[in-house]
Amino acid sequence: MLSDSKIKEYKEKSAALTSLVLTDRQLCDIELIMNGGFAPLNGFMNKSDYDSVLNDMRLSSGEVWPMPIMLDVDSDFIESNSIELGSEIALREKEGFLIGIITVSDIWTPDKKIEAEAVFKSSDIHHPGVNNLFTTTKDVYIGGEILAIQSPKHYDYTLLRHSPMELKEQFDKMGWEKIVAFQTRNPMHRAHKEIAFRAAVDSAANLLIHPVVGQTKPGDIDHFTRVRCYQKILKHYPEGTTMLSLLPLSMRMAGPREALWHGLIRKNYGCTHIVIGRDHAGPGKDESGKDYYGPYEAQELLKSFSDEIGIDMVEFKMMVYVEDKAEYMSIDSVPEGLKTLNISGTELRHRLENDLDIPEWFTYPEIVDELKIAYPAKEDQGFTVFFTGLSGSGKSTIANGVKVKLQEYGKKSVTLLDGDIVRTHLSSELGFSKEHRDLNITRIGFVASEITKNGGIALCAPIAPYEEARKANKNLISQHGNYIEVYISTPLSTCERRDTKGLYAMAKQGKIKGLTGVDDPYEAPKNPSLDIDTTDITEEEAIQKVMLYLEKEGYLK
Repeated sequence: MLSDSKIKEYKEKSAALTSLVLTDRQLCDIELIMNGGFAPLNGFMNKSDYDSVLNDMRLSSGEVWPMPIMLDVDSDFIESNSIELGSEIALREKEGFLIGIITVSDIWTPDKKIEAEAVFKSSDIHHPGVNNLFTTTKDVYIGGEILAIQSPKHYDYTLLRHSPMELKEQFDKMGWEKIVAFQTRNPMHRAHKEIAFRAAVDSAANLLIHPVVGQTKPGDIDHFTRVRCYQKILKHYPEGTTMLSLLPLSMRMAGPREALWHGLIRKNYGCTHIVIGRDHAGPGKDESGKDYYGPYEAQELLKSFSDEIGIDMVEFKMMVYVEDKAEYMSIDSVPEGLKTLNISGTELRHRLENDLDIPEWFTYPEIVDELKIAYPAKEDQGFTVFFTGLSGSGKSTIANGVKVKLQEYGKKSVTLLDGDIVRTHLSSELGFSKEHRDLNITRIGFVASEITKNGGIALCAPIAPYEEARKANKNLISQHGNYIEVYISTPLSTCERRDTKGLYAMAKQGKIKGLTGVDDPYEAPKNPSLDIDTTDITEEEAIQKVMLYLEKEGYLK
């Protein structure tokens, strides 16, 4: 721990250094490097460690470590700041607070496809970890030891945030010798409560509920809601048996490797056991409906390393409610012929969004109350309607008509983000390269997500020719409300015949280049919420199709 005078000295020194503002994921990583949660790491990995982790799930020293932890930056950052081996970089929060100083020991450009296949066993862009790697992670990696200055600041739940040293001291004070960690990124319901409690009982241990409060899977419930749920469920455990502490970890959703990683981290936090469930840290199914990982791969991998890393695995036994006995039982112990009940996460969200009954056997009423704040009924939620299609397809006209109809309805504020309007006021400096088109769509998505988050309606009507950019927007907006994609599928021949802006004529004359549908591609949506071809229908009919869809899906009541 640095003294105040040393911190002041390094802050003054850092003013002359190149600064890098850390992303949310990087902030999570550096906090766990600095507080010992990522021991034995003392900085971001060098290339030797990176290669060894990918190939063998070990650092070059031979110690078990399954997850690459590097500082990713843009190549422009390296070039414009003349970063080389031995350079010192000041690592800062968004507000400018100095977190640490890294001394660069390695700089390299990774092969992300190799990394994806090694870490995630997949290069499928629909896997959230792979998607993050290919679309968000920068192209150049930096490795080097970190001089820790001060931990990232947290203003929420400060009494529930413990470093490994602080948590171990707490365990010592309470006389806890055996501790079972329960990893979670979702709210806990009665089945989870039973799973965690029985894991502790079976291990003759105390229980640490240790939820992740960094980056999780897109679409997950925000950590504020989850922590309030954890605080309420804590009251249902016997007094003195259970503790809640928050883990500032950014998950990768890497399945088996992640389970091993979670075990190592909990060992660093003083735990002796960890509960590992079916498809632990798995992202679910791919687009064909196939699981990315086998159901017990994670358990098998951690079990094979358990002795070496010094933490025991407790198998997650799926719990179901046995109606005839009015109690939860592990699914493999239910007597034949007895009726079991369960509610999936999808069904739970459906019940919350549609204000349907959630039985007390499934979760506690106080948990339902918290979740209803996060999942209001559809008519009370903000939402985005994202229109996409060729120039001249009719999307702006339809979007304008829907805007007027929604204003007439009068329950929420409505904002139209038309492609031309956005280009004028938000993206005037951008051209029409793929990079600039994607950036324009990203800006639209950000504004729409803020509108949606605050309970309004955003109507977006850009061309948005690329599936990847539309998917990224959907993921962003869906964290805050509902996303409805409307594909105005009017064919090119009809758009050329209309040519309301004269663009197609100019493209054919060679006066403009890069027109979508002519000499630049348009990637049609694969699964839009609504598909409307305006060739043979009126504008009013097209508008009515959208309004009827919104009404049918429960957005307008």
